Amino acid sequence: MRSVRKEIEFTEYDSIDQLNSSDSALLASAIEIAHTAYAPYSNFKVGAAILLKNGEVVIGNNQENIAYPSGLCAERVAIFHAGATHPNEPIETIAIYAESHTIPVDSPISPCGACRQVIMEYRHKQSTPIRVILKPQQGNIWVFKCVSDLLPYAFDLKGLKKQN
Repeated sequence: MRSVRKEIEFTEYDSIDQLNSSDSALLASAIEIAHTAYAPYSNFKVGAAILLKNGEVVIGNNQENIAYPSGLCAERVAIFHAGATHPNEPIETIAIYAESHTIPVDSPISPCGACRQVIMEYRHKQSTPIRVILKPQQGNIWVFKCVSDLLPYAFDLKGLKKQN
């Protein structure tokens, strides 16, 4: 037996003003679209903005449904929108913002497991890293070089091929 340690590295910023202009604009898009999220049950609004390699920005926000789990997270709304409208355009960065008027959101909120796996699917599809920017309503911003830092042991085709 041996113990194995996996470390995750990210960059932390105190404010949006410390980001480069591209990341700042992308995060501003995520913040803006979060305000129109449909979240009448949780009152937890999330916005996601994706920067594609061609410079296009694709947005999405969470969409709840009383028949849980029929809703969809902002990250998947945005990434599926990007996949449908720009199927061959690589994703460079996804910025995610979360806010609530009922609970404090003072630390970055990471995508749920399903969203991480979906983002990883696109990372594998395009064979290039997808950066992730996380911003809470109040507090520091975290920037990850690749979504694989958030899901280091993702299910992928290699795992599927081992079963055959």
